[in-house]
Amino acid sequence: MAQRHFLSLKDWSRDEIELLFEQAAAIKASPDSYASALAGQSLAMIFQKPSTRTRVSFEVGMHQLGGRALFLSSHDVQLDRGETIADTARVLSRYVQGIMARVYAHQDILDLARHGSVPVINGLSDLLHPCQALADYFTLRERRGGLAGLKLAYVGDGNNVAHELMFGAVKLSLHFSIGCPKGYEPNPLIFKSAVREAQKLGSPIPEVSADPYEAVSGADVVYTDAWTSMGQEAEAQARLAAFQGFQVTPEMLAAAGPDVMFMHCLPAHRGEEVAAEVIDGPQSVVFDEAENRLHVQKAVLVTLLGQSSDE
Repeated sequence: MAQRHFLSLKDWSRDEIELLFEQAAAIKASPDSYASALAGQSLAMIFQKPSTRTRVSFEVGMHQLGGRALFLSSHDVQLDRGETIADTARVLSRYVQGIMARVYAHQDILDLARHGSVPVINGLSDLLHPCQALADYFTLRERRGGLAGLKLAYVGDGNNVAHELMFGAVKLSLHFSIGCPKGYEPNPLIFKSAVREAQKLGSPIPEVSADPYEAVSGADVVYTDAWTSMGQEAEAQARLAAFQGFQVTPEMLAAAGPDVMFMHCLPAHRGEEVAAEVIDGPQSVVFDEAENRLHVQKAVLVTLLGQSSDE
């Protein structure tokens, strides 16, 4: 049986994602029942980028499952001194049962999976962020029951979070629309891939608009992220100018509909991509999303590392 990884929701079927949701719900409801699920197992966590939610949720998650997580910044391993990703993957695979990595280049994730012999989890790359999208859709599922037919509108930069939400929407039969300024659309190859997948599955075709109010019309969820991601600091002023009019305000939420929820992957910049009264208001579920990172990642860990320990 081929080694299974968690690199993107694109690689998982709707039924497989639903099984992850069911596993996450069971773990969340009865965490003590899983206290020894990964006893004696270790997860190497490679961090090229700083982190709050990803690091803490994976580290605590492994502890709560009876295993151990090893934090490895790029300074703690030999990557900063020229050792290749391939060699790092081969060496770590001799020590640990899984690798989670939070990196800049998506190719690093692909190389870890290609050259290692243990499950690899994409904790974030510049291209995709599957752990975040899985937590977001799990949160929406908790609130609304089924997901099929709902609409998620993303307002802002067509970045890694937007890409993964789009793949998730296609897999789970949601309507997905993104409102973004010209020049900040999703990666065209990612968008074309999502459209092809939607056509194959009979899911709603993702939509892109330069008008955020058009994008959010009829949405069940309005989602945003920081306008300037890590590694883009030199573009900050240009981005602030380009994204004027794309802040999620109470007026924008009202344009979506009366029962709309607000989501954000955090960290947030109040007064930039979102108004404080939105993110701190009653329609916001941002801290439920943050908590659910723990539960869905535990489900991924149990699914992948539990499988590898049985083989």
